[in-house]
Amino acid sequence: MSQLACKNLTLGYDSRAILSGLSFEVGAGDYLCVIGENGSGKTTLMKTLLGLQAPLSGKIIRGRGLRPNEIGYLPQQTEAQKDFPASVWEIVLSGCQGRCGARPFYNKAEKRTAQKAIEKMGLARLTSRSYRELSGGQQQRVLLARALCAAGKMLLLDEPVSGLDPKASAGLYKLIEELNRRDGITVIMISHDVEAALSYASHILSLGRRVFFGTREEYLSGARERIGGEGGIKR
Repeated sequence: MSQLACKNLTLGYDSRAILSGLSFEVGAGDYLCVIGENGSGKTTLMKTLLGLQAPLSGKIIRGRGLRPNEIGYLPQQTEAQKDFPASVWEIVLSGCQGRCGARPFYNKAEKRTAQKAIEKMGLARLTSRSYRELSGGQQQRVLLARALCAAGKMLLLDEPVSGLDPKASAGLYKLIEELNRRDGITVIMISHDVEAALSYASHILSLGRRVFFGTREEYLSGARERIGGEGGIKR
């Protein structure tokens, strides 16, 4: 049974469809990259998977005991958010809010979860630093650690390397790959970087005039030509 299945989804706003007839499945431990041109529905799909908006029609089915509070989310960061006046520890720990319920404080287990996420992201020496003082790559690792606090089973990432230099981008991709392969966390990532998507992903969902869903190998074997492509692919 799949961990997440979308059946004949129609997505859009105010009854205006952006994408229709979308069906795909994500298995536990998969690494799915969602690619496509601007306006093809990638972010709308992400918001729908998170339950932030309802599909116009169709179904989203969670399997394997996947609960909404087991899904971590790393959205695109705005310029205003980059200047947020809080410590690394405070931001990462806030990722445990979904575990607290009505309880107005974090317990020891939640603090341990935050500490483990900080260590996995290589942020231990920055715990007391102000978020606004960090580099772009460090800030993204903080936000990934925060998402990891909520991600018991799945991470949803919206352009996680946007605005980062090549070195910081490569480091973040490596951390995401380790979470997927070492810890078995399912990854669904929106990316404009097709080359990186094909380097790390197990599956590709390409949105556009025509939709492709399949394994990385199937995409490389000829799907790019059938759906119109995303630009040159380097191997």
